Amino acid sequence: MTQIPVYVFTGFLDSGKTKFIQETLEDPRFNSGERTLLLVFEEGEEEYDFSTYPHQNVYMEILDQQTVTAKQLQSLAKKYKAQRVVAELNGMQLVGDLYSRFPQEWEIAQEVMFADSTTFMTYNANMRNLVMDKLVGGQMVVFNRLKPGEDYMPLHKLVRAANRRIDIMYEFTDGTSVFDDTEDPLPFDINAPVIEIQDDDYALWYRDITEEPEKYDGKTVVFKAQVAKLRRHNEGMFAPGRFVMTCCADDIQFCGIPCKYEDSANLDPRSWLMVKAGITAQSHPLYGGNIGPVLTAISVTPAAPAVEDVATF
Repeated sequence: MTQIPVYVFTGFLDSGKTKFIQETLEDPRFNSGERTLLLVFEEGEEEYDFSTYPHQNVYMEILDQQTVTAKQLQSLAKKYKAQRVVAELNGMQLVGDLYSRFPQEWEIAQEVMFADSTTFMTYNANMRNLVMDKLVGGQMVVFNRLKPGEDYMPLHKLVRAANRRIDIMYEFTDGTSVFDDTEDPLPFDINAPVIEIQDDDYALWYRDITEEPEKYDGKTVVFKAQVAKLRRHNEGMFAPGRFVMTCCADDIQFCGIPCKYEDSANLDPRSWLMVKAGITAQSHPLYGGNIGPVLTAISVTPAAPAVEDVATF
């Protein structure tokens, strides 16, 4: 099955998506003749001008992001013999919901979010779930309409709370732009003999260790967690963890790490413990066969509940 790369552009209305896609399709380095299916799920004030493209093998379809089906998308790709797809998404819809309807042979090559810096914090205050939805899976976010010299650290902090790996670019009204190269030190020392995770830092630590398990391999950690039991084929193991909220109550989920512990069968589900354990980066069924952190308990002792039942960023 031939894979079709999909270039996804997200953001809210008038954030600059259409302008960027137009300029990209005008660039002969990107548009060198490939048959391109341009899917528009949100129509703004800007329109596409096909007359400026170096090649005309671009075929636009305007669709409803809420109702489009995998069958429709597959049919359009076949109709135009598409070699790739460029998609402008509707900012008021969830990205993952659309991805679940992409044909099996469609593969996300890149996801970029565009954001108007003058309205972004308002969107975040009122529709945080939609903002986080687009930041969590993106490779890059571009903030435009910044005034020269304007402080962009509030934007930086918001983005890093959602995604530590996403690239950030700032575009200023004087035509200049700059990539964000700010280093964010972790609030715990991963080079300490024992890495101590404070209750308030669990969500950040969990994301970091699951994103880069290899850098924790061979280290020792101590943290407070609740007990989650694993399936029977994982005898002698449990998954200490916390309930974590990324953006709103609807996305709260339990985030635990498999841990080898001989007396795990006698632990009470949801009870609070202080866990000290060695860390190994290895494959485990919880990670779908991929490499992830696996703990080996050194000590497991009862603990008072964390002040906040749900961990956040």
